[in-house]
Amino acid sequence: MRRIRAAVAETPGAPFTVRDLDLGEPRSDEVLVRMTAAGVCHTDLRMRDTWPGRLTPMVFGHEGVGRVEAVGAQVRGVAPGDRVCLTFASCGGCEQCTTGHPAYCLHAQTLNFSGGRADGTTPLARDGAPVHGGFFGQSSFATYAVVRERGVVPVPADLPDEVAAPLGCSGQTGAGTVLNRLRPEPGASLVVTGAGGVGLSAVMAAVAVGCDPVVAVDPVPARRALAVELGAKAALPPGDGLVRALRDLTGGGAHHVVETTGRPEVARQAVAALRPRGELALVGLGGEVTFEVMPLLAKGVRVHGVIEGDSTPGRFLPDLIGLWRRGLFPLETLVTTFPFEEIGAAVEAMEGGGVVKPVLVFD
Repeated sequence: MRRIRAAVAETPGAPFTVRDLDLGEPRSDEVLVRMTAAGVCHTDLRMRDTWPGRLTPMVFGHEGVGRVEAVGAQVRGVAPGDRVCLTFASCGGCEQCTTGHPAYCLHAQTLNFSGGRADGTTPLARDGAPVHGGFFGQSSFATYAVVRERGVVPVPADLPDEVAAPLGCSGQTGAGTVLNRLRPEPGASLVVTGAGGVGLSAVMAAVAVGCDPVVAVDPVPARRALAVELGAKAALPPGDGLVRALRDLTGGGAHHVVETTGRPEVARQAVAALRPRGELALVGLGGEVTFEVMPLLAKGVRVHGVIEGDSTPGRFLPDLIGLWRRGLFPLETLVTTFPFEEIGAAVEAMEGGGVVKPVLVFD
């Protein structure tokens, strides 16, 4: 067992508290990673607040980056000393994984959200008692993590930690929704509702492939200003008149809308802002959304549910790094760093809207 520090949610909705835990050694198909940075995502907070009590205490975190410390006997893709980005877990053998859609792995629930490994064990413990983990296959709010080999992607040495960390979820979710699922033609209009880490990643990807106009919607003025800085032609606040303004900006309606807020009323506005045969990508976690059927039929709207950008991380993350090298995906503009032990301050800053993407850095 290895002594580590981890941010633990003791009960559903409880604040993260940094504690000493014990971490077991990697199994034959697992990798031990010493964390150097981890992004904080709204998904961590939403899932913490709704997490089953029977699976607490729990360690969250799913945007990790670090160095490989040890590997299991069956691991061939990485070696000790390699720098890696952590991402979601998938089995590799089901129909969805073998056809290039591992985000829809048939075993995703067990591998990412069961509070441990597929066999019900967890590598984490405190005073001999199990602590749940394996969130998105990693639980990267900790100084070390044990991850299945399929959940690590090698990254180059010159990619800063604060850029590499968000690639594992928010970067690939926003960009992948545009590049992998919607695949807009150059000159197509694209609207993004919600200018957080996922939404602004979608903005950057849309700008990179020549969408015009790209329009962002967000209530926070600083985030709207950042969207314009990143290439959006306009950034609007929500409220009365939004749909009309979006339709005017996009010449009668958007070709595509990426909805990241998870708010039912925003999703309905998104449908109203589309042109005939437009496409809506639902990305944000939220409650039940109801639509009137007739407008969907009359306009021929296509609705996509998208997880993790429908990406194969081992192929897609290098593509995003390539865009970053060309200055087309400047993730660093979204990031504010915090020491790991100040995770509470990072969460407060994000919830208050003053920080888009907090990234925890480890000593």
